[in-house]
Amino acid sequence: MRGPRSAFLPADFAPHRPLALIAGQGVYPRLVADAARAAGVPVVLIAFKDETAPELVASFPEAMRRTVLVGQVGKTLDLLKEFDAGYALMAGQVTPGRLFRDLHPDFKAARILFSLKRRNAETIFGAVAKEIEALGIRLLDARAFLDDHLATAGCMTGRSFPIAADDVAHGVNIARECARLDIGQGCVVRQGTVLAVEAFEGTDAMLQRAGTFKTDGALFVKTVKARQDFRFDVPCFGLTTLAAMDAAGIRAAALQTGSVILLDRPAVVARARALGLSLYGY
Repeated sequence: MRGPRSAFLPADFAPHRPLALIAGQGVYPRLVADAARAAGVPVVLIAFKDETAPELVASFPEAMRRTVLVGQVGKTLDLLKEFDAGYALMAGQVTPGRLFRDLHPDFKAARILFSLKRRNAETIFGAVAKEIEALGIRLLDARAFLDDHLATAGCMTGRSFPIAADDVAHGVNIARECARLDIGQGCVVRQGTVLAVEAFEGTDAMLQRAGTFKTDGALFVKTVKARQDFRFDVPCFGLTTLAAMDAAGIRAAALQTGSVILLDRPAVVARARALGLSLYGY
């Protein structure tokens, strides 16, 4: 990449200002770090203890990385100021249970939690986002730098898609309605029947549950909310989900274009082909 060319960066993006990567689990933060570095953007890391991959932490010099506990919002804000960050980007999941059971809230986090009428991932991260931007730090769309890893229109695995257009449309409608109701962002349908919808248990558990039914002709659909806040809530599809689909006997997935990130798209597409699974962008 020559310079930070991404459709998801603000028009006035200043590539010389430090980007603070607030990193959760998985490969997603690494993809962001690699792409931002390749674009010449200085990247610093705020990692979560027992969440962020040790390999990612080790890839940053000690002076350019810090570790916090999940819930240490005040400390995170102090670190953003210490790094003189111009931008911040949240990437990677935090174990859902930590937001409710194993949270280590500092005074700032406790004040935020007390102020919320509803406590879920969206309201918690939304409140944290306001605190970050109150410092004059722009919280970026979490798709920034990852344009090449997004779902694109048509059959991405290079063969004809095995699910009829009407069945895809049915699955998309169900998934979007679930997203509108804030239930989840995915579902599994089969020939007009809803086998499972995603809720708090997450995608892979939903796929496992759907696999207890007859799955020939089944379709997994991933979507986003109509007013998705992509600063902290980007649906992802990776190798773990492929493995869960394969184990459940679900051979096809439909992913919303421009919204769902394939976590290392070349690797995901190659693995899907090897497993005989079809990926379609709608």
